[in-house]
Amino acid sequence: MNKRKQVERIKERYPVGTRIELLSTMDDIQGVEKGIKGTVIGVDDIGTIHMKWDNGRGLGLIPGEDNFKVLSRPQETSQEQSNDQGMGGMTL
Repeated sequence: MNKRKQVERIKERYPVGTRIELLSTMDDIQGVEKGIKGTVIGVDDIGTIHMKWDNGRGLGLIPGEDNFKVLSRPQETSQEQSNDQGMGGMTL
């Protein structure tokens, strides 16, 4: 698979707003410890997943080198919220 298609797959798989938990990383000097959770803020043209971690740090993830799991994606969150709403869009 060429690099461009690979980056497009990463962008589709980890859209902005995706919540991720870090399991381990190759670069631990940035103060982002395993178990921390964060939100995807974008994917660049080389496939790095840029994160806003809950501790305020901004270390990016490299698929295949860093180990992480997806907690939720933006579509899942909006579906869950719509299921929680009662009549007229009001929460009961």
